[in-house]
Amino acid sequence: MPNLKEVRTRIDSVNSTKQITSAMKMVAASKLRRAQNAIITMRPYAAKLHELMKSLSAGAAHNSEGKYSRVTDAGKVLIIPVTSNRGLCGAFNANVIRLTTKMIQEEYQSQHDNGTLSLFCIGKKGEEFFRNRKYSIAGSANQLFDNLSFQEVVPVAETIMNDFVSGRYDKVVFVYNRFKNAGTQFLTVEQFLPVELPQNEENKVATETDYIYEPGKQQILEELIPKTLKIQFYKVLLDSFASEHGARMVAMNKATDNASELIKELKLSYNKARQAAITKEILEIVGGANALNG
Repeated sequence: MPNLKEVRTRIDSVNSTKQITSAMKMVAASKLRRAQNAIITMRPYAAKLHELMKSLSAGAAHNSEGKYSRVTDAGKVLIIPVTSNRGLCGAFNANVIRLTTKMIQEEYQSQHDNGTLSLFCIGKKGEEFFRNRKYSIAGSANQLFDNLSFQEVVPVAETIMNDFVSGRYDKVVFVYNRFKNAGTQFLTVEQFLPVELPQNEENKVATETDYIYEPGKQQILEELIPKTLKIQFYKVLLDSFASEHGARMVAMNKATDNASELIKELKLSYNKARQAAITKEILEIVGGANALNG
């Protein structure tokens, strides 16, 4: 039978933990509301721009204008795993890390062996994992989630885009959690560069849509495609940011519920121990009284 003082101490400890997890759940819910509004507002705009960019890139794929749609044998690959800077969000980080590791082993093992595979980590949890296992880390941008905004994302996106254009990388891929709702996130692999061209029914590159260009095709290509890529980069981070807060809210809600259940069990154990102690004392008193009378 457990000691009464030990059980009381544990009850107090679990109560304290319950208060912390409950507070963290409310904070995550508050942040989730803002992050959810941001990604829901961004998605239609980003999707339409992405569709337009693919169509424009189809027409420029064979010209010097199509520098972002340059397709090669993917000898030099950059993977961008997007995790969080903090834990306590369930399997959010572990899922991204597991999928990234699986991709490397199944799709890019030869590049990994040849030293032509690199990782650009966004989020401290992913960076810590891959650095500890001696993966090739090309860079990181963990500070983006401290104050997530389009202006903060642009320099990082431009650096990766310039590296692709210069030939440092032949393919750039995101691995992240796409937000659906507070309780559901979809683990997603999304190609960032080269721009994926639209396909027709025969799985061939479709022809360019006949747009009327104003002020001119060259100027639009030079301005719209880079801007759309930066917006795509920003959308991925917004998706991951909202997913993180949704996962943390759910994890802290479950932790709070588990703490409540544990407190019930501990109180039951405490009452049983207290009852046993009282019964033992009564038996000792009765036994002493009988001994005196005898």
